[in-house]
Amino acid sequence: MQIYDSCKSAIESCLETKTFAVARLYNDEKTMSIHIHDCYEIYFSISGGKQFLIDNRVYEFMPGDMFFINQYESHYLTQIDQMTHERIVLSIHPEYLKRLSTEQTDLCFCFTCRDTAFGHRITLSEEEKKRFMYFVHKLSEQPEYGQDVLEQAVFAELMTCLNGIFLSRCAQKADAVQTDSQRTGKHDARIDEILSYINQNLAEDLNIPGLAAHFYLSGSYLCKIFKDETGTTINRYITAKRIARAKALLADGYSVTETGNLCGFGDYSNFLKAFTKTVGVPPKKYATYVQ
Repeated sequence: MQIYDSCKSAIESCLETKTFAVARLYNDEKTMSIHIHDCYEIYFSISGGKQFLIDNRVYEFMPGDMFFINQYESHYLTQIDQMTHERIVLSIHPEYLKRLSTEQTDLCFCFTCRDTAFGHRITLSEEEKKRFMYFVHKLSEQPEYGQDVLEQAVFAELMTCLNGIFLSRCAQKADAVQTDSQRTGKHDARIDEILSYINQNLAEDLNIPGLAAHFYLSGSYLCKIFKDETGTTINRYITAKRIARAKALLADGYSVTETGNLCGFGDYSNFLKAFTKTVGVPPKKYATYVQ
């Protein structure tokens, strides 16, 4: 299959074919503001360093690191050194990956699993890096006859491998967090309840005083434990989740007005300003791209 030299081209191919596409990048494309795509993405760093902002959470993106970006999650890369940042980016259509999954094997797990103990990033061992690059090379070397069948087989094996690695890291991280929590009391279980409450009530008037009252906490203490546990502020988290939901609703055919109301923005001007700042285009224009 073709290995693209542009992330934008790979995403366009993924969405057009409704399968997947691979890009190998050496140089930065034109700088974009925080952006959200309609596909899953995997980023793997080969060389150089970057900062990765994902749903307002900042990560270091160093050689050997792999990030899993869920559909509609906002993300943005910035340079932190002068080295060429070589990386592999896989763009994957969610429906394609769901069709390859079974009741026993959910290949979407590495994108959809998020909790306070484990985020978007794993760091591959030397053996795991070699295995990942083996699959990338294999995808680029398929013969013309039977190419689609062979590519799907290799891709399915690749995603099975990556989900297996992801699951093992989740288990290791959960054990470490549980042990650390028992020893130091660092993890605050109330954050899980707060995140769940926010995600289930995005259409409501969410604000710090209201959340503090609901969870019987002071506003300042609520903000502190939320930032300590998640790495971002409550207001930024709420905005990011509302924008992600807005994109999904617009893609499903909801009007801009309906979408703004269902996502809790209150009035059109607030929705227009927040959506345009995050996505880069107004919601009405975005809707014409995805419908």
